[in-house]
Amino acid sequence: MNIHINGKAYSLSHEVHISVSSALTLHFIEPQQSTFAVALNGDFVGKADYDTTLVKNGDSLDVLLPIQGG
Repeated sequence: MNIHINGKAYSLSHEVHISVSSALTLHFIEPQQSTFAVALNGDFVGKADYDTTLVKNGDSLDVLLPIQGG
């Protein structure tokens, strides 16, 4: 299975599909301890749905972190 997280390709040889939470772990993000937003193929995924929303072959995740500034 091939997915993209923030434009970076990840190849997972043994998975048919994984949850958003598992995919975030690939990107070294702990879903329970960070502040960010996630879009799956351009659609927002609520934090409560990270464990139940499945990422399939060819899907793209965008992880948006807050930016501080002024």
